[in-house]
Amino acid sequence: MGRSTFEGPILAADNRFGPQRDAGYVLLTQQAFFDFSVTTANTANYGGASGQFVASNNIPNSNATIWTPQSGVYSTSGPTVASAPTADATTTVYRGVSFLIPQGSNITDVILDIGVIPKDTAGTPLAVTAIQPYVSNNFATSTGVYATFANISSPATQRYTATFVGTQLDYSYGTLQDVQNLQPGQQPTWFSQVVVTLKMTTSTAGLSSGQLAVTLKYAQQDLNIGNTTTYPYGNFD
Repeated sequence: MGRSTFEGPILAADNRFGPQRDAGYVLLTQQAFFDFSVTTANTANYGGASGQFVASNNIPNSNATIWTPQSGVYSTSGPTVASAPTADATTTVYRGVSFLIPQGSNITDVILDIGVIPKDTAGTPLAVTAIQPYVSNNFATSTGVYATFANISSPATQRYTATFVGTQLDYSYGTLQDVQNLQPGQQPTWFSQVVVTLKMTTSTAGLSSGQLAVTLKYAQQDLNIGNTTTYPYGNFD
């Protein structure tokens, strides 16, 4: 087995030409696994810290830079302004992950798996009483840009999935232009930043244990679809 990357949309099909094409986009996945007992950055399953989220797909887990979206304003120096999650408070802990995906992607699912219910750092640790996820293009503590999770009261070891409502559905079909590529000339030119914030209610600041996984599923779309000059043999050549 080997690892490879591909800069454009990936298509799969048995029949790519003719009136009965069955070509379609390949679904891609990015995931972050958190173990909140691991507090050292650049360590496998590192779960983040107060005021610090995790970057997706880094091996091992590392601290993420959450960029303030540039909203399409190009700068030769790339993104220059970063934002930080709110620090832990007496009864609230923020943890999460920042994903970078190609601008214009189609988000199909956001999943939160609870493997071990998180506990706080009190002398006698207590399980968190609620987890409220937000899915946005920046650190968020209110309605997310891309998806909605119901507040998870009395969290259980199970899978929770997001729903897409209103403008979230529109944005999830074509993700926003947030962060330009720091490497000029490399693809994609622009990234969409997808930040999953987990707002957890605790009895004291900080977490001592717990295992969660956040999974983002998306398809990288080809923004030239429908252009017969680019695609002389039809939409999928």
